[in-house]
Amino acid sequence: MAARGHVQDPNDRRLRPIYDYLDNGNNKMAIQQADKLLKKHKDLHCAKVLKAIGLQRTGKQDEAFTLAQEVATLEPTDDNSLQALTILYREMHRPELVTKLYEAAVKKVPLSEEYHSHLFMAYARVGEYKKMQQAGMALYKIVPKNPYYFWSVMSLVMQAISAQDEKLAQTMFLPLAERMVEKMVKEEKIEAEAEVQLYFMILERLGKCVEALEVIRGPLGDKLTSELQSRENKCMMLYQRLQRWPECNALAHKLLLKNPDDWQFYPAYFDSLFHLIDQSWSPPEEGEHCSEGSVHHTVAEVVRFVEERIKGEDGKDSRSLRGPYLARLELMHRLRERGCPEESLLGEPLELMVQFFGKFGDKPCCITDLKIYLHLLSPEQHVQFINRLSEAVPLGEQGEEGFAFPEDTKALQRHLCVCQLSRALGLHHSLDVDGKLRLITELKAHYRHGLKFGKNALKTELQFSDMYCLMAAQVYVDLWTETGDESMAWQSLGLLQEGLSHSSSNAQFKLLLLLLYCHLGAFEPVVDLYSSLDAKHVQHDTIGFLLTRYAESLGQFAAASQSCNFSLRFFHSNQKDTSEYIIQAYKYGAFEKIPEFIALRNRLNQSLHFAQVRTERMLLDLFLEADIVLSLEESVKAMSLSAEDDIPWDNMRDNRDLTVFTSWDPKERQLTDEHRRQSLEEESVWLRIRSLTLRLLASLAALGHTPSQQNSEISNENGVGDKTSVLSSLLSELNQTLQTAAQIAEKCIQYPFLGPPSTRLASALTSGSCQCQAAALQLSVHLQELETAGLDESSELQTQICNGFKSLVVQLQEILNKCKGDLLEMKESKLKTRPSLLENLIFFVETVCIVLWVASYCAKILRPLKTSLQKKKKKKKDANTALPVVVCGFQELTGNLQDLLNQALEHIKEQETGMTALKLASLTLEGYTQEEASFTKAAMDKVQSSYLRSLQEVGDLLKKRAETIKSLKI
Repeated sequence: MAARGHVQDPNDRRLRPIYDYLDNGNNKMAIQQADKLLKKHKDLHCAKVLKAIGLQRTGKQDEAFTLAQEVATLEPTDDNSLQALTILYREMHRPELVTKLYEAAVKKVPLSEEYHSHLFMAYARVGEYKKMQQAGMALYKIVPKNPYYFWSVMSLVMQAISAQDEKLAQTMFLPLAERMVEKMVKEEKIEAEAEVQLYFMILERLGKCVEALEVIRGPLGDKLTSELQSRENKCMMLYQRLQRWPECNALAHKLLLKNPDDWQFYPAYFDSLFHLIDQSWSPPEEGEHCSEGSVHHTVAEVVRFVEERIKGEDGKDSRSLRGPYLARLELMHRLRERGCPEESLLGEPLELMVQFFGKFGDKPCCITDLKIYLHLLSPEQHVQFINRLSEAVPLGEQGEEGFAFPEDTKALQRHLCVCQLSRALGLHHSLDVDGKLRLITELKAHYRHGLKFGKNALKTELQFSDMYCLMAAQVYVDLWTETGDESMAWQSLGLLQEGLSHSSSNAQFKLLLLLLYCHLGAFEPVVDLYSSLDAKHVQHDTIGFLLTRYAESLGQFAAASQSCNFSLRFFHSNQKDTSEYIIQAYKYGAFEKIPEFIALRNRLNQSLHFAQVRTERMLLDLFLEADIVLSLEESVKAMSLSAEDDIPWDNMRDNRDLTVFTSWDPKERQLTDEHRRQSLEEESVWLRIRSLTLRLLASLAALGHTPSQQNSEISNENGVGDKTSVLSSLLSELNQTLQTAAQIAEKCIQYPFLGPPSTRLASALTSGSCQCQAAALQLSVHLQELETAGLDESSELQTQICNGFKSLVVQLQEILNKCKGDLLEMKESKLKTRPSLLENLIFFVETVCIVLWVASYCAKILRPLKTSLQKKKKKKKDANTALPVVVCGFQELTGNLQDLLNQALEHIKEQETGMTALKLASLTLEGYTQEEASFTKAAMDKVQSSYLRSLQEVGDLLKKRAETIKSLKI
């Protein structure tokens, strides 16, 4: 402010303290300061808006909005008020109001470049592409600068991209955009690279590849300088689209001569060769083969070219490049796929891979390079291959344990690569139990020996030998899944905890620990592990499922809320952030990024994980609060929950990263495309069940109206009949989905351990909770019928409802019986977990909540019916005061529910007592070193503590639910 010296606007000086308070988060003081200022200067609109920002941030949205509208209706044109209102509307998530502000400002100050550009950006925030196009041209007329003109062109392209009608895009928007750019080209007004990029983008979308090629190879192409080989890459892409294989081949071969390590051009080089062979292409008798130079159209030429690149590398004094050696293996793979006899010209795959290992075995990337080509070896060669590689690993003398260790990090990397390749070839998996245990001992010895190389490493750096530790942990997991011996899981946990103590930022250790704890039913340690992964931005969508899948199902309600919020915060901020990215892209002319940002936004809005987390979060809030803090109706209203379906089922995107775990499993044990398809199907059906349950609860809340008179016409007028039909159609949809779910559950699909986790679908069906919830919600329809018919005319219906009540109690008792048993037990000094019992207990809790909401609705209907009956009896002075069947049935139901909750609380209490009595410290872990035992016991303590926490949270919730039963008296 000081820089502006004596010409400073006095209002700026007056407003400065309010800005400071808002910046420091002191909103109350900001409001007070604004009030003071407004007493002296009633017309200082900006102070009013700043006060509104303070009110908005202290949760007084309505007051803030009223104040803002007072200023907005005056259509201010001062910069301070406009900027402050923009900030406020953005915080209110009402960007459409910003456009109105600047539309008014532009009318009043039609020649302001600043207001016009603000108006353009306001339209960009809400995606009003047509208005953006007009605003861009209006701006260009006031200030004829190229960027403004191209803003308008880009807005036309965006209209084409977002148009529902592809024909309209191809015949109107894109041709118009093309003509606008051509006009600038003819007038030689093209200045920046961004403008050429935009021209290229338009031609490409119009499918005018030949014209695009002329632009790239012409003088305009000289402006493409920001990316290396930008011109060449674009040419290559166009040749491929035009199927000009000779040019494609010649260009790739030319670029590879320049840089034989540039991998992106090898696939194009090989693809074009095979296309040329398939087309029986031959070069012309005279002159150039094609515009890009000579073409290699036979396998022999390509083999020779690759061999020459390798000779060039072999003859170098400096370190060789990997590209040519990998190209030889890639070519061999492709020749074998096509059954070409020329494959033998390249040599024997085993020898080539041994040679590759000799050159690059000490690089961590060696394993990923070779892993893709292991299929070139025949199964008989596997052991021979590993033996040959082992000979090339320099190890020191054998120690006391009978193992020889590497002397330096390069030798360690080679040895590690051999171990990884052995696992990838399935040699680890084919060992028997003793063989696997010996292997683990060896891997642990190598891991601990390798720690000495990283003694001086920073805390954030990984240890050189970490992968040995991870591999040993995975062999333990193999043993656990194959033999069912849970001690293997405990040892794996202990080993990973030890690894983490030396290498605290190893994400793979954390991910595998997270998975193991969840499989053992302990969620408490997972929260810290996940937050220490420090997942950023889109990772909340790609790996968030690892956390949200288990949180609620393992009874950690508080942590479940927190983990859902983690993800939801990202999804909601994505809406706002993407608009900002788009605006920045316009400002800096990065036009080709704009469609990418919009695609990202759509991808996240249509994310399966987003829909799951949103649904689970709302269900969780209802289970934890409805009829405890607020009534079901109020809770549903507070969440703005409706019976409408807002999930984009047809465009659902599965953005999960199912390859996040480092795995060296052989192909037959890896995740297949079929697994992915089945997992997505299972996730979608489970989401549909949960979503329908949520919508049914919203419908139930909508029924919880003030009871109408016993007159069906009136109830239909009130829209109640309509609400019942919504409920009925949702129920039939739920029943259909449950049938589909049962078919999926019957398949008992087993995913690889490091693959996607199974949903709760199968256990929900076996526990009986889904069926019981559907039956409870079905009862609400019968109760609605009872309300319409009245007590006198409905004896059959009453009997039906009473039978429903009895059936619910029986079903709930069965679910509760499936929770009985010890969650943690010690047998022959071994610790055993039974997480399925905990999952069943959560299903019991969820089902009880739904039954209680239906019971609460039932009480609302029966109270007035009972009262009116008693009035009638008084008038008639009827001595026979036998209660209607349904009322007796309901009283019996509430009594039984009370008993069930007491049983459940008693069971939880027993479990807590038994678990607290378990003395884990006294466990004698045979065959463990002292250090190993301490890490394993620490892991066991975490599991025990997590179970106790889950039981406590479930118990607290059930106690609150038991309290609400008392309010169900009629």
